[in-house]
Amino acid sequence: MTKNHAQCNHVPVKLLRPDADGHPGADAPQAPNPAPPGERSEPVVDAVVGASRALVAIAARSLGAAGEEVTLPQYRALVVLASRGPQRVIDLAGFLDVTASTATRMCDRLVRKGLIRRQRQASDRRSVRVSISAAGKELVATVTRRRRRDIQAIVDRMATEDREQLVATLQVFAEAAGEVPEQDWSLGWGPADD
Repeated sequence: MTKNHAQCNHVPVKLLRPDADGHPGADAPQAPNPAPPGERSEPVVDAVVGASRALVAIAARSLGAAGEEVTLPQYRALVVLASRGPQRVIDLAGFLDVTASTATRMCDRLVRKGLIRRQRQASDRRSVRVSISAAGKELVATVTRRRRRDIQAIVDRMATEDREQLVATLQVFAEAAGEVPEQDWSLGWGPADD
């Protein structure tokens, strides 16, 4: 990363409390992002923590509006399967940073809800992969549309030069985090189901 990519002008952004329909609305108080006691505050970490808090709130509202009884961790599993294709449960657990038993229970619930399916591999009957179902793909698409709409409302309040800087910075951040670019999977260009 070049020095230019690392620089960021601190521009305070107001987070908005959603209105009765869940759309961004009235001003919400902003809580500071202090480092935990005993830790040094890093401006970039504080800024990302603040942004992540806003993004988690948007994700939770988007998921709630979809009308499915799916938790954020379950939704994350669906996104991993949508973006990376069928996975062994142990590999899915690794992507989610949970134990294999936790991933197995999560998959059991998602199978019961019809959002993923289990498949035995023809080449090795002991190997089972999980993949996202059509209903799971539709849920991810619905939540993503809502999330994009809510984020667009926030981005629309930003100055053009701030938006351009944000694009470059977030692309570098997502790449460093190992995220698959959304356009690679949301438009059907990602891994195919087996």
